[in-house]
Amino acid sequence: MSEPTSPGRGLSRRRLFGLAGAGAAGVLAAGAAGGAIGRATADDAPATPGPAPTDAVAFTGEHQAGIVTPAQDRLHFVAFDVTTDSRDDLVELLQAWTAAARRMTAGQDAGPVGAVDGGPYAPPDDTGEAIGLPPSGLTLTVGFGPTLFTTADGTDRFGLAARRPAPLGELPSFPGDQLDSAISGGDLCVQACANDPQVAVHAVRNLVRLGAGVVSVRWSQLGFGRTSSTTTGQATPRNLFGFKDGTDNLKAEAANALDQFVWVGDDDAASQGAPWLAGGSYLVTRRIRMLIEPWDTSSLREQEQVVGRTKGTGAPLGQRAEFDPVDFTEQVDGEFAIPETSHVFLAHPTNSGTAILRRGYSFVDGSDGLGRLDAGLFFIAFQKNPETGFVQVQRNLRHDAMNEYIRHTSSAVFACPPGIRGDDDWWGRTLFA
Repeated sequence: MSEPTSPGRGLSRRRLFGLAGAGAAGVLAAGAAGGAIGRATADDAPATPGPAPTDAVAFTGEHQAGIVTPAQDRLHFVAFDVTTDSRDDLVELLQAWTAAARRMTAGQDAGPVGAVDGGPYAPPDDTGEAIGLPPSGLTLTVGFGPTLFTTADGTDRFGLAARRPAPLGELPSFPGDQLDSAISGGDLCVQACANDPQVAVHAVRNLVRLGAGVVSVRWSQLGFGRTSSTTTGQATPRNLFGFKDGTDNLKAEAANALDQFVWVGDDDAASQGAPWLAGGSYLVTRRIRMLIEPWDTSSLREQEQVVGRTKGTGAPLGQRAEFDPVDFTEQVDGEFAIPETSHVFLAHPTNSGTAILRRGYSFVDGSDGLGRLDAGLFFIAFQKNPETGFVQVQRNLRHDAMNEYIRHTSSAVFACPPGIRGDDDWWGRTLFA
């Protein structure tokens, strides 16, 4: 890993840019691959107490739940391929999914009859493994992939090609990508988050059951231990590298910042050629394998220089506490405290020039057959535009010292429609209307 720039060599253009932006009002940290990132400032709004872990989260609203909802402890993410060419069948499925989601997020069975109250010779309309469990903060968030609008060979199966948002395309390749196409992409996605893993898995299982003959599972990912906070009332968690993660993530209380960086407004949707997306957002997922064994043999100093924060308190190097401002001018023993190759330096909005709302989870998927853990971060980020959000941040990280310890193995991008507004609304209504 490169050592910090010596002050005798002068400030780099990047560091000078950082100094110029460090005093700007409203600077908010961006998230990126796998590191401990900074903390966003709310718009002078007090922290609000979150719901109890067993409570239900409102299903209706201007935006879909599961984006700025207080990040739950567990994740089941699934991407689907649409296996029919019937637009009517797809619409009926989205309507059925919405009805089931409305019930399950309220702690009810997926169907109106339920797991045990139907006739003995008919399949139940709920699988039953969540009987007796509370809602557990379940949220279900839906997104539409680029291939729903036009297939890879250019086919417009559902008459949606003209409604595809301009920013919704496959992500560009980045240095070091080791992407597996079998666990990338997808026509549709569902993000299920809950504070009980069985509640999240139950929700996905029932949506898969309802989708038989219309969709098939392309890939899925289980996650545990949120790796970011989405409200000011949540403590900062740690990732599998042992560092606090998401210190400067955007927060639900920062309404102005969310409008600037996360939500697709009316004007944005119109300019993107997708008025139906107003009130929605774009979702980027990346499965990032952490090379646990090499990391665990690195010295504490090396780890902290890679991240740009102390491992114990989470403070920016050269500072004392987690939420102390990141100061790129701070020097220790005649050298800049935060190296220019550190994750914090490159991902901080002062230098990356943008912000995204991170909502990722840790994963451990057994071993790789060579005695090494197949573990890491399932990265999730919401933004107004992938090109000016995740892509801009990721391009900025090409010289990130952390790249030595991570590999991106899966990638996907989806457009998430606005929230459900009433009893007769359904996921995708604005798109298919």
